[in-house]
Amino acid sequence: MKVAVIGAGISGLSISRMLKEDGYDVTTFEGESKVGGLIKCKDENGSLFHQTGGHVFNTKYKEAGEWFWNQFDREKEFTKALRNSAIVLKDRLVPYPIENYVYQLDECTQKNIINDLLAIHSQGASAPSNFEEFLRTRFGETLYNIYFQPYNYKIWRKELNSVPLAWLEGKLPMPTVEEILFNNFNHIKEEAFVHSSFYYPCQGGSQFIAERLAQGLDICLNSKIEKISKEGNKWNINNRLFDKVVFCGNIKQLPSIQGLQDIISGYHDDINALEAHGTTAVFCQIDKNDLSWIYLPDREHESHRIICTGNFSPNNNKGIKEGCITASIEFTDYISKEDIIDNLKRIPYAPQYIDHHYEPYTYPIQSNRTRDMICSLKQKLEQEDFYLLGRFAEWEYYNMDVAINAAINLRTKMTTVK
Repeated sequence: MKVAVIGAGISGLSISRMLKEDGYDVTTFEGESKVGGLIKCKDENGSLFHQTGGHVFNTKYKEAGEWFWNQFDREKEFTKALRNSAIVLKDRLVPYPIENYVYQLDECTQKNIINDLLAIHSQGASAPSNFEEFLRTRFGETLYNIYFQPYNYKIWRKELNSVPLAWLEGKLPMPTVEEILFNNFNHIKEEAFVHSSFYYPCQGGSQFIAERLAQGLDICLNSKIEKISKEGNKWNINNRLFDKVVFCGNIKQLPSIQGLQDIISGYHDDINALEAHGTTAVFCQIDKNDLSWIYLPDREHESHRIICTGNFSPNNNKGIKEGCITASIEFTDYISKEDIIDNLKRIPYAPQYIDHHYEPYTYPIQSNRTRDMICSLKQKLEQEDFYLLGRFAEWEYYNMDVAINAAINLRTKMTTVK
């Protein structure tokens, strides 16, 4: 059984490796000059620049964890760290998640939040219909206004009442009023929560993960696929015939690929209408600290977070002056170098510019009908032995472990279908 996998990001590498483990003859096509997709890293004079995000590994999915650690030596090749995150609120640094640290805010804000929570409790639970309603009815007006609204607007660049909850399923904090109060009374720290710790490679960051998963695979780099034709019950890609295709690229590319137009007829307009945000990641030297992620709701600048990758591994800080670490500062969508430099002046920890990278697709945006459309398209394509997998193939907000888990589910489907 010959399978073509298009795309060598975390989804493409995972499914390629899984199918090879099952005895399939797998060829992976990658349009770029190296593997990794969104988890690619770049060497900057010995320091490591995560070009999109700061990817680490942790998971609540048992199978995904078992498969991942079968590929690596957890004790020798990775370091384990506690997630030490904080929110910069004007004149103070508040630990994350903010609802557990209300007692660290000023007295007036504390009282307002307490009144909000009591009102929520007395009104009883109501089912929110969108992201804004969820945040307001779960945390109250005060926390919504000082943190949740400004921070999330920076990321999504759209009104939060237009964001469907299903899109962020599994990624939202779900504490009750009782839990918020209990956690504040008892000063419960983040270590008690899911994903409060993570694993990170000792060398090479997430690029190390990509390159390890690529070992032993038949990968054709610099291979942008512009034509895919069906010949009988086979797929012709670059004059090679395959029984099945797994597409791990961007679904918005499908209408422009020769040979697929008829198969996806009726879906062109829906696919073209899909929305997404890109990310400009700015590689910086910042003042030394002990944090991993720093969230920035402040409206004085456009960045929404600092990822302190220099704290993930000391090997990420080669060539950086004493008293500093490396970090990736994120902006939603494109921002020019001139505007980057201007914004850095107003961002905490005295960031000094080193390099930046713009990725046009990082955050998929769903509407209320996106999942139904994608599900319908997948069913149609799978009848032709053509499968969609990955963050932008399925238009889902996948983290690394969720992408691996999705690959496991697809593996099961492909190996059981006759």
